[in-house]
Amino acid sequence: MTKADVVELIAEKTGFTVKDVKIVVEQCLEEIKNCLAENEHLEIRGFGTFKVKNHKARKARNPKTNEEVFVPARKKAVFKVSKELNSVLN
Repeated sequence: MTKADVVELIAEKTGFTVKDVKIVVEQCLEEIKNCLAENEHLEIRGFGTFKVKNHKARKARNPKTNEEVFVPARKKAVFKVSKELNSVLN
């Protein structure tokens, strides 16, 4: 399912225009992105939590050449499913 599919589905269920729903969905995703960019976590009860996880710099090894490589520190977005959503899935 794509973002366009989600927009179409919401528009059908709510009666709002596709154009209006698209604006709301894109703004919602933009706010999630901004929240993560500011290193904050976002909890949507009954759905899950978006967080930013910090990974330390480390040494890794190239398996082909067996050469050591330095991997710099980085941040990664993670999503943890809520218990309610997980119970619906299982």
